Amino acid sequence: MESQIDFHTARALLEWQIELGATDAIGDTPVNRYDLPDKLRPVPKVAAVAAETASPAARPRPKLDPVEVARTAAQAAPTIEALRAAMDGFEHCELKKGARNLVFADGAPGAPVMIIGEAPGREEDREGRPFVGPAGHLLDRMLAAIGMSRQVDVYITNVMPWRPPQNREPRPDEIAMMKPFLERHVALIDPKVIVLMGNVSCQAVLGKRGITRLRGSWEQALGKPVLPMVHPAHLLRHPAEKREAWADLLEVRAKLK
Repeated sequence: MESQIDFHTARALLEWQIELGATDAIGDTPVNRYDLPDKLRPVPKVAAVAAETASPAARPRPKLDPVEVARTAAQAAPTIEALRAAMDGFEHCELKKGARNLVFADGAPGAPVMIIGEAPGREEDREGRPFVGPAGHLLDRMLAAIGMSRQVDVYITNVMPWRPPQNREPRPDEIAMMKPFLERHVALIDPKVIVLMGNVSCQAVLGKRGITRLRGSWEQALGKPVLPMVHPAHLLRHPAEKREAWADLLEVRAKLK
């Protein structure tokens, strides 16, 4: 069948399209831009039946819940060493990718006082131990003032075992996925009292924030007496508040007696 359009007419139509801005021919048939994309088209019944009858290996796997993964791993740890290994093998927290070391704990297992800090800083990330920087040195002096030391009387850990980038505060989802490990940590150490250093530890254990309001008042959590205290790093920036920290330390000593 011969074309109904002669050469000159076809050329004139092509020049008109070029004037409108068309520069390339991308297909031999027109495309309806108002038609639904394939992803929005109804699934054919045959395809739906095939998806339902596919083997379990071929079906899409449900997304893992990091909190449930952490809870299962933590509950399966019978010892402190096993808990450390479980945390080291936990791959669902993005902070791990940017950290040098797992900062697990320091001090005496079985000590009457367990201190829970917030997250490692630069020095802690480098050494793999909590509270070893300037804030840690102040903490050691504070403990010595009431006749205690981390070598004998105190066990120290953090809510987060990996350093957040630029020392930012951990996000709620990061705290939530590490909380099962913290709960198991407390159960294995079984201290007489717990001291929460800073807002992040209060948020993780008590579900509250506002350390200046919470500090100095005993609460009950994780089956233990819990005392919120201002973080030593805050005291380095606001030394006038050391008097209140001293009062909190005396509360800890009195509670143990």
